[in-house]
Amino acid sequence: MTKKSMNISIAIITMILGVMLAIQFRTNRYLEQGVTADRAQEMVAELSRLESDNRKFDKEIDDLTYKLEQARKGQTQARDAILDELKKAKMSAGLTSVTGPGIEVVLDNPDSSPGIFIRDEYLLKIANELKGAGAEAISVNGQRLIATSEIRLAGSFININLDRTEPPFQILAIGNPEKLKSSLEISGGLVDYFKELGIAVKTQTHSSITIPGYNKDLRYDYAKAVKG
Repeated sequence: MTKKSMNISIAIITMILGVMLAIQFRTNRYLEQGVTADRAQEMVAELSRLESDNRKFDKEIDDLTYKLEQARKGQTQARDAILDELKKAKMSAGLTSVTGPGIEVVLDNPDSSPGIFIRDEYLLKIANELKGAGAEAISVNGQRLIATSEIRLAGSFININLDRTEPPFQILAIGNPEKLKSSLEISGGLVDYFKELGIAVKTQTHSSITIPGYNKDLRYDYAKAVKG
């Protein structure tokens, strides 16, 4: 091949390559422009969808947060209500110490009459009279009286809640002080009765007294709660 023929061939090949490159460049540009526009639309649509989902999620988060706060408030209120009922139940059962206005009654054996002594029934009479007058809590020598308490004579002593006690007997009762006092001091009442027997008795009202809770174990070997 002559030098001239070679130059012609190279020129032709160069021209063909140039045309091919130009066509490829224009094709790629159109393709890129087309893809970019479509992709932009897709991204706008995707962004809109994500923003909509985010708004939904934000609303769900707010709703769940509100419900959680309400649930927590409900649990706190339920717990407080249960604790309040438990506190009331313990107070009603006499298991907790209580304080309030009331009366103090002291019974003692007379020094001048050795043959006269305080019997268990005297303490029971006072306790019943005070309960009838609205006493909300009663104790005898520090022993809280509840539904299962016993006051009984045991030789020369009186057992209260299985604890041995002896005179003087201090009876404390929480309630309306004047009403409690008048129930005992009414004409022909217990105070007059004890004085006639020779028992030394004193009554005194107080603006505030404290009565301890029942400190023994409560056992029910036979009694069972009724279901329902």
